[in-house]
Amino acid sequence: MKTIIVIGGSKGIGKAIVSALLPSNKVINISRSSPEKNHENLTHHECDVTKDVLPDIDAADGLVYCPGSINLKPIARLSIDDFKNDFEINVLGAVRAVQKYLDILKKGDQPSILMFSTVASKLGMPFHASVAASKSAIEGLTKSLGAELAPTVRVNAIAPTVTNTELASKLLRNDKMVEKMNDRHPLKKHLQPEEVAEMATFLLSDKAASLSGQIFEMDCGIVSFKL
Repeated sequence: MKTIIVIGGSKGIGKAIVSALLPSNKVINISRSSPEKNHENLTHHECDVTKDVLPDIDAADGLVYCPGSINLKPIARLSIDDFKNDFEINVLGAVRAVQKYLDILKKGDQPSILMFSTVASKLGMPFHASVAASKSAIEGLTKSLGAELAPTVRVNAIAPTVTNTELASKLLRNDKMVEKMNDRHPLKKHLQPEEVAEMATFLLSDKAASLSGQIFEMDCGIVSFKL
């Protein structure tokens, strides 16, 4: 049984990842709010990764960094503080987590790190300047760390398209918007958090032992295809 640290596992994709991991892993969740479920394999630490000191943990085999932002504005309305805040949440929080737990991860059982990008890093999308800039930094960080930490620690990232979470609720707030969003994707759908969680559990498992430095686009075809 592996021990996985999940940063931001109380909501959205992080919540789904915690649920998927719990049956066969010990999960240490670090987030501002407590997870809704109780489980014998779940430990929770209340912490804001952008402000607070991360808790000391004795041992871990995996680290998942889930916090993100969807700050969609025209470039003329994005302030420098918007860019700084998105970078703080998406990138510097991940850096802090990696630096804090790298020593224990190196001692783990086939350890791995998983972070999150977005399809907007590959596909130019209006109003995504700030989030795309910070998530593109995550992709660079993933590849750099993958090289630096090989062969001891694997590092990968998932780049999902729109996912049915609270964070994306404004983009999916009624049936017409859902239909329009689905029509934009060649597979005529958007993602559910459980789908992303399945990919995450695979990448954290020993079945993915040959994968590192990769960005996995869960895009429902929107980046890969032009139909």
